[in-house]
Amino acid sequence: MGLGDKIKNAADELAGKAKEVVGDATDNQRLEAEGKLQQGKAQVKQAGEDVKDAAGDLVEDAKNKF
Repeated sequence: MGLGDKIKNAADELAGKAKEVVGDATDNQRLEAEGKLQQGKAQVKQAGEDVKDAAGDLVEDAKNKF
């Protein structure tokens, strides 16, 4: 995974957290839910990228053994 993807996922998660906090503070349930959803999406993307990284590491390890 590239550094750009990590930064984008972190930014999406942070933006979602900000929406959640503002929604909670202003009693705006829609904004709060939107923020939670955005955070969840960012976390899922990050998990997918982590799986890709792990698979790539396994492939490199296998190549190095042969």
